[in-house]
Amino acid sequence: MSTVSFIGLGVMGYPMAGHLLEKGHQVTVYNRSSKRADAWLQQFPAGRVAKTPKEAAQQSDFVLMCVGNDQDIRSVVYGEEGILSGLKPGSILIDHTTASAEIARELNEACRTQQAGFIDAPVSGGQVGAEKGQLTVMCGGDQNDFNLAQPIMQSFAKAVTLMGSHGMGQLTKMVNQICIAGIVQGLSEALHFAQQAGLDGNLVLDVISKGAAQSWQMENRGKTMLQDKFDFGFAVDWMRKDLNLVLDEARKNHATLPLTALVDQFYADVQRLGGGRWDTSSLIRRLSTHKN
Repeated sequence: MSTVSFIGLGVMGYPMAGHLLEKGHQVTVYNRSSKRADAWLQQFPAGRVAKTPKEAAQQSDFVLMCVGNDQDIRSVVYGEEGILSGLKPGSILIDHTTASAEIARELNEACRTQQAGFIDAPVSGGQVGAEKGQLTVMCGGDQNDFNLAQPIMQSFAKAVTLMGSHGMGQLTKMVNQICIAGIVQGLSEALHFAQQAGLDGNLVLDVISKGAAQSWQMENRGKTMLQDKFDFGFAVDWMRKDLNLVLDEARKNHATLPLTALVDQFYADVQRLGGGRWDTSSLIRRLSTHKN
């Protein structure tokens, strides 16, 4: 078993850190809100809470983090009390934040100055996947570092795959978000059409989910979309952050993403409706609102 620290106890990091402890690892956590860290320790009393990212890193062979964005990453990595100031030679920093490929490459260089490894490792599967320990992890980094870190990440994942060099994990997550944006918009339009046509939406879902139209979004979000329920899941605000990363990268690599850019603007409409914290499936709400 390994000594591990986890930085960032949000809706994803909280259960991920718990799974690490349940798999027998020695786990130290840090969170900017001490109340959240205290709540985690109450639920997982065999763990430990650090007062700073530096302190957490000093305890560990593997330092995992899952925070909000590039700026949040820099706030916990750099500085006198940041992760880098406590990172041990030979240890590995694993970043599960959905962030830019640029910062992944930056962090790799920073870790190399500490004689430590780095892996960018964004995840897919949402809060439910984190709670069930069934996340998909897409990684960028060196093969040797990956070989050491893969068993750690398997504590909360059903699949952990090395996609290539540093930054490739983040680029793969961008592909994932492009797919989700298009699928959710298509599903929203389909269910909206079914409602307008006077069809039984639940019966429609039952029928078409057995054919080529089937998707994770249909299976897990179709019925709640029909019920106009969105107070759960992956928030629109987070999706717009991710799509901003996608579109910024597309400008650099000259990828043409007309549908993704359009759906991003549809999510902006949802934000204007007050749905920034609604699940991404709330795109259907925008259609019914525009209809009225």
